[in-house]
Amino acid sequence: MDEMEEELKCPVCGSFFREPIILPCSHNICLACARNILVQTPDAESPQSSRASGSGVSDYDYLDLDKMSLYSEADSGYGSYGGFVSAPTTPCQKSPNGVRVFPPTVPPPPQAQHHLLPHTGVLPPVPRNSCLTCPQCHRSLTLDDRGLRGFPKNRVLEGVVDRYQQSKAAALKCQLCEKSPREATVMCEQCDVFYCDPCRLRCHPPRGPLAKHRLVPPAQGRISRRTSPRKISTCTEHELENLSMYCVQCKTPVCYQCLEDGKHSTHEVKALGAMWKLHKGQLSQALNVLSDRATEAKEFLVQLRNMVQHIQENGVEFEACLVAQCDALIEALNRRKAQLLSRVTKEHEHKLSVVRDQISHCTVKLRQTTGLMEYCLEVIKENDPSGFLQISDALIRRVHMTENQWGKGSLTPRMSSDFDLTLDSGPLLQTIHQLDFVQMKVPAAPILQLEECCTQTNSATLSWKQPPLSTIAVDGYILELDDGNGGQFREVYVGTEMICTVDGLHFNSTYKSRVKAFNSSGVGQYSKTLVMQTSEIAWFTFDPASAHPDIILSNDNLTVTCNSYDDRVVMGNTGFSRGVHYWEMTIDRYDNHPDPAFGIARVDVMKDVMLGKDDKAWAMYVDNNRSWFMHNNSHTNRTDGGISKGATVGVLLDFSRGILLFLINDEQQGPVAFNTLEGMYYPAISLNRNVQVTLHSGLPIPDFYTPGESEAAGSVC
Repeated sequence: MDEMEEELKCPVCGSFFREPIILPCSHNICLACARNILVQTPDAESPQSSRASGSGVSDYDYLDLDKMSLYSEADSGYGSYGGFVSAPTTPCQKSPNGVRVFPPTVPPPPQAQHHLLPHTGVLPPVPRNSCLTCPQCHRSLTLDDRGLRGFPKNRVLEGVVDRYQQSKAAALKCQLCEKSPREATVMCEQCDVFYCDPCRLRCHPPRGPLAKHRLVPPAQGRISRRTSPRKISTCTEHELENLSMYCVQCKTPVCYQCLEDGKHSTHEVKALGAMWKLHKGQLSQALNVLSDRATEAKEFLVQLRNMVQHIQENGVEFEACLVAQCDALIEALNRRKAQLLSRVTKEHEHKLSVVRDQISHCTVKLRQTTGLMEYCLEVIKENDPSGFLQISDALIRRVHMTENQWGKGSLTPRMSSDFDLTLDSGPLLQTIHQLDFVQMKVPAAPILQLEECCTQTNSATLSWKQPPLSTIAVDGYILELDDGNGGQFREVYVGTEMICTVDGLHFNSTYKSRVKAFNSSGVGQYSKTLVMQTSEIAWFTFDPASAHPDIILSNDNLTVTCNSYDDRVVMGNTGFSRGVHYWEMTIDRYDNHPDPAFGIARVDVMKDVMLGKDDKAWAMYVDNNRSWFMHNNSHTNRTDGGISKGATVGVLLDFSRGILLFLINDEQQGPVAFNTLEGMYYPAISLNRNVQVTLHSGLPIPDFYTPGESEAAGSVC
């Protein structure tokens, strides 16, 4: 009931409707609010406003729509036919509930500033040339001499508001409690009584006739009660006449006098009660549909609320995962940092070791050199020539050797003080900047589009799509079918397309199909399994694509002949590998006793020789007197009986027994021609220009033949 409250409030004042009136746009407004938002227009813009106001302050019940404008082509508002014309656009303000309203552009006369005339209790007359703008759709109209009384009063809305306010006024009490009535919990619509739970169990048990009564919540029961008897409305044009009929053309209630001398005399009318019931039924039907939509909306809201919870849970989980991944990266970076620092430390220690060794070596050598120099200076000071000459040569050699030792790069540092290591952090920084989320989930299960999936003869077309809310990347799809006999699934298509036609299936077989998607992260789940049934009858025609160039086809590829004197081969467009199949060919033309051959062949049979000459065909060739069976150029089982114009040659292929036999004019020709047949075979024929035949496929098996046990259950095509 609380949801309905907004429907019961005026769009101008924001309060519950008081004396609501119905505007031509079907919106409602309080009568007092309508007076407050009136706008007075100049006389020149409203020629009809000069008419005298003859209605005064008389009461009114219904609006005569014939005297009102329904639509104005000038301003897309309500206007100039009847008593209302278009009004200029005026500045707008906001009502208490946020709806735009259009106040008067000039101060209203003093009497218009009060809702009621003094001492009368009625509304004052509306100023002439007044314009009213709907606060909801903003369409404007100018009032005629009847003023606001030209609008019908919405008695139904007024009654609903009264009942709603009464239901909110006080708590509903049980009507059967003797002392201190408890609060009511239900109301019986049939008994029209409010019950508390103890009184309901005691006085209204759910059994017997009472089991069929409908119990509703107290608030719903209260608002459905009538608070006053139904009022009888009178005609706006004829105030003494009650409204008893309904004008179908004008869609308004009318009285008998309106039908006799009014503008409705030529209109189609119906009884008011009948139309009341009819419109109630239409509204009930519309409400049923709307109720279904509301139920769907409630379920959808539950789904959205569940999604909110799931999003929150998934968000927390994803954030924790992201933090863990980043922490792992930081930890890996710290480990690498420690490794690099260890290398720097080793390099530092190595440089110090080399330099210190060089310092120690140079120090020792410099000490030796200094000692030698001091010794030589002391020798030079001696005055003994012979003694000096005895050691001078050796000293000179030692000085030169020592000097040479210092000159061989010994005064160059063995190690640079600079560190030649440069950290290459650019790629890592670039990688960090490029660090982003990638799709690492497998795709969701595709959805088979049943309206586009179908079978035709022995072909099946399947179509699918991704779930509408799925954002996971898909690299391709895998379509699988079983063998049509409940066996294992096998892949029949892998690719990016979302529609696929599979040819060469078995006739009269039930296939199961499913599809799944894949991407770089893996393969997703399968879709729902779709069961498809191929055609029961093996209809086929001759195949122009596989025919020898000398073959001539006509009659929608059912009639064949040849333009060569040599035998040429043509095959059917459908292959068989299971079931029992029977087809016939009628001899349309037969000249000069040729030898046409009828039978089956592999797809790679030779096309420029008689059927049966190679090991890819099994055939019966026949002339006007006799026939032979032939395979791999081996002729067997000569049998009397030939063909002529109008004759019929039948071919029966039974995979349940692996045999092939022939008929001429509905009689079996010779014994079983071939057996142990397995694999895929196509109907075939060879002929020359002296023969023309017509194919008849999809025929029932001849009565004399009994199929194998595996085919007797109804899988025969």
